Amino acid sequence: MKALLMATAAVMGFSAFAAQAEEVVNVYSSRHYQTDQALYDDFTKATGIKVNLIEGKGPALVERIKSEGENSPADVLITVDAGNLWRAEQQGVFQAVSSDELESRIPANLRHEDGKWFGLSTRARAIFYDKAKVKEGEITSYEDLADPKWAGKVCIRKSSNIYNQSLLASIVEHKGEAAAEEWAKGVVANFARQPVSGDTNQLRGIGSGECVVAVSNSYYFARLIKKPKDSDKGLAEKLGIVFPNQNDRGTHVNISGAGVTAHAPHRENAVKFIEYLASDSAQRYFADGNNEYPVVEGVAPNSTIKSWGDFKVDTINVNAYGENQPTAQKIFDRVGWK
Repeated sequence: MKALLMATAAVMGFSAFAAQAEEVVNVYSSRHYQTDQALYDDFTKATGIKVNLIEGKGPALVERIKSEGENSPADVLITVDAGNLWRAEQQGVFQAVSSDELESRIPANLRHEDGKWFGLSTRARAIFYDKAKVKEGEITSYEDLADPKWAGKVCIRKSSNIYNQSLLASIVEHKGEAAAEEWAKGVVANFARQPVSGDTNQLRGIGSGECVVAVSNSYYFARLIKKPKDSDKGLAEKLGIVFPNQNDRGTHVNISGAGVTAHAPHRENAVKFIEYLASDSAQRYFADGNNEYPVVEGVAPNSTIKSWGDFKVDTINVNAYGENQPTAQKIFDRVGWK
């Protein structure tokens, strides 16, 4: 019996040692793109560090990390939109990270000034139009969406959508609250229909004839071009794309990003993981897998979005999207943007 107990203890001790010795990084992600798994697999191959993945919606993951507290197994939180990253940072989810690699590769306007989160890919908030009904150059800016000329012709998502909240927050930053409210009021007056969910549904609104112009993130258009559903075949050919405000501040872009959690049990591995996501090879996955723009200079977008041409980007620090988010939501409420 004594020998058996000793043997059992030895096995248990070995198992505990093995568990401690295993190199892991625990990632909570609200990105729901299948191609991201290739990123994680390549990181493991390159470093030997296993990626344990928990997926969910951004706000739910933030609440989970908060409820887990100091015992949270999360090492990294990945989410979309700077507004969501700002919310998470405000709730104490992230810790500051100092990394020469990240600071040299990721532009300053796409990361938190104290290293609490880092942008890893960008997407443009573009305007699309019905090529049969709108002449090229007839609409060139976000401000044009509020022109009475487009009354009853604009499709755009709900005010609860984080992409629209960040767009309005950027207008608040550039033009002030009063001008931003006047713009939002004008867009509401031009609605072709009450807002519905989904960027692709805005583009479908043009196809169905409900609207003439629509607002959508750029990668949804790329999907329609590359892999349309049967019901969407032919839709992309009907659409023209505009990168707004090329004559002034540039086109609004947003990010997917990540940060190391406040109580990360594998902090060193977490930093390595985010540094990997800023590598050239990982940036290519973002470009090819989900039709996003790489944040690292010198890494080209995929051929589909490259064919749309270069455009001037609004270089505002994306942290402003979060800081102005409460103001943006109040504006939406006041103008009746559902």
